[in-house]
Parts: sequence; C-alpha cells; structure tokens
Amino acid sequence: MTFIFDQVMDRSHTDSAKWELYGPDVLPLWIADMDFATAPVITEALHQRISHGIYGYTQPGKDLEQLIVDRCRERYQWEIQAEWIVWLPNLVSALHIATRAYTTSDESVIAPVPVYHHFLIAPKNADRELVQLNWTDRDGVPVLDLEELDARLARQESKEPRLLLLCNPHNPNGRVLSQAELQELEQFCQKHNLIICSDEIHCDLILDKEVRHTPFASLSDFAREHTVTLMSASKTFNLAGFASAYAIIPNAELRARFQQVRDGIVPPPDMLGFIAAKAAYSEGGDWHEALLEYLRGNHDYLLQAINAIPGLTMKPLQGTYLAWIDTSALGLDDPQAFFLEAGVGLNAGAVFGDKDYVRLNFACPRSVLEEAVGRMAAAIAARG
Repeated sequence: MTFIFDQVMDRSHTDSAKWELYGPDVLPLWIADMDFATAPVITEALHQRISHGIYGYTQPGKDLEQLIVDRCRERYQWEIQAEWIVWLPNLVSALHIATRAYTTSDESVIAPVPVYHHFLIAPKNADRELVQLNWTDRDGVPVLDLEELDARLARQESKEPRLLLLCNPHNPNGRVLSQAELQELEQFCQKHNLIICSDEIHCDLILDKEVRHTPFASLSDFAREHTVTLMSASKTFNLAGFASAYAIIPNAELRARFQQVRDGIVPPPDMLGFIAAKAAYSEGGDWHEALLEYLRGNHDYLLQAINAIPGLTMKPLQGTYLAWIDTSALGLDDPQAFFLEAGVGLNAGAVFGDKDYVRLNFACPRSVLEEAVGRMAAAIAARG
C-alpha cells in the first residue's frame, strides 16, 4: 500500500491546538503532533468501534497488553510481563506521578537540561529541588556530562538525589543514547542508588539507521528493578488527541507506589485510545515504515537548508521529528518571537532550558517545510 505524506491537509475547524494558536498567517511547526493522517487501519478500527453505538467504561484487553509484550521482545529484545503495565492517559502525568511517588521534600530530582519542559515542571510543582545533568559536546555530538554532575554531588551542593528523569530518545536534541552511554549512566545510578523514570515515547521514531533504541530497563537486573519505563503509540502514529499511554514497572513495590499516587487523580486511557493503540501495534507496521522514510527525507532536507542560512546551525538528529536549531550567532533576544513575526511558529528554546535555541517540528508535508524555511531565511536576510 502507498501512503501519501505530501498531501497538505486542512486542519482548520478541528480545534487543533497546533494550528489555532497563531492563526492562518503563521505556519505552526511547534507542538509535537504530525500533519499527517494516521494509518488507515487505525481509522478503520475507530470507525468500526464507533458504529457499535455504546461507549461505556473500557478496559485495554489482554490482547493489547500482549501486543505490547510482543513488541518489546521483537523490537528491543526486552522481555516484559503484562502485569508490569500501568495504564495512563499520557506520559506528562507519569513524570509528575513519579516525582511524587519516589521522592520526598528532603530529596532532589535529576534531569538532563535542556529537556522537554515537563521534566522541569514536575519537580517544581512537587516542591522538589531540580539538579541539572548538563549536556557537553564531544566531537560535535551532545553527550551527558556525568563526570561534572558527579563532582557537584560529591561537593553536596544539593539535596540527596533520589530520582533521575531520563528522556531517550532525547527531546529536544534528538540523541538516541548508545548502549555504552546507557551502561555508563546505569553505573552512575547504581552509585547514587537512584530510581529512573525513563520517557521513551519517541523510541519508534529512529531516523539514523545506524543506531537502535535500547530500553534503559533492559540493561541489567539493577536497571529492571529501579526503572519506570514510559511508552505510548501516540507520537509514532499521530494519536496525541487520544488519551492512551502506559508505564512498564517490573518492580512490584515501585509499581504499587506509582499506582497509589495515580489512583483517583489520573484517569485511565479512554476507549478510543485503546482501540487506536491496538490497531497501531497490530496492523500499523507498513505505515510506520513509510512514515520513517518520509521523515528521514524531511530531516535531510532541513539539515542542509538550515545550515545554509547564515546564523543558524542544526546538528543531525538520531531520533524524533523535532529539530533543535542554534540561533546564538544571530544575537537575538527572543528567537521564537523573531521567527513568529516572519510567519513561522516554533517552540522557544528557553522553555527547555536554552534561550539561544528554537525547536522545529518537521513532521509535515515537504512543501510546508520548504515554505517555513524560506520565511526564516528571508527574515534573517532582511536584518542586513
């Protein structure tokens, strides 16, 4: 089957958060949903369920949970059990649950910065101290500076850390941590007796064919017993409008603590979220592979186009469809506002922890991406 990703779809009158924030004169390349129709098998499954007419309380079903078990084994050589799965409406809530479930006010939370902004919000909302794990450049590649953090912890510059919030593949810099990097991080976590909450929502969006995703929990016995792994079909299959995600928690005590904080506050996924996830995991493979090839093409175009614009720099992404663009050479006070004035809506890097960057979502038809890049280039050229 041929899937068409070049088609520009009209998302007006759909209450799209992405398209209605700025209005018709701005191309919105910010929030992480794709401007592509999802896999037809998913749409067909939803139509079939809707036609039934009764929409009562719905469970995930053992077949969906078995699909997740099989997927983890086949894609990541990671053996899990269905009873380890804890259902959630989204993974943002899981970051907040984990922060409250596994730390006290006398302990701190480590997160890599820059990072998706809810990694910064969750500790703040729980009145927990945030300890930054900084990125450093190694031969042009961003890597986690564990040595620098270890030195700071040895000087006791913060409260005792208890939880590491990990994002892999990383949002926003697109790194897919290698197994060697993950093992180094695991040794750090063992040394400091940390619980790890690993957001792996972009694990099926690997652009670089030379790398593979390794779930942190699959590394060792320690990793398995100390890790909460967060996954969802939502990013891969463009289902963000449905409430459907899950945590995989092998350790029974950690699972109970997580569920205790969740229950009564965070609802389970909705009926359509379950239906969509089941169709995606059981029949969406061909669409997924076609999507990856289209995203790789967009990435390669964007990488060349952005680096040809004076003052902008972009490094190759290993995963995600979210480009992390360095604007520091332009000396802009507010890069996001500058490009918004030019008719391109991007995420401000300051939200993630670096004001000199913007984040650009290139999961859109190539013509839209080309128009956006043209507007950005023209705005910079007009500065003189």
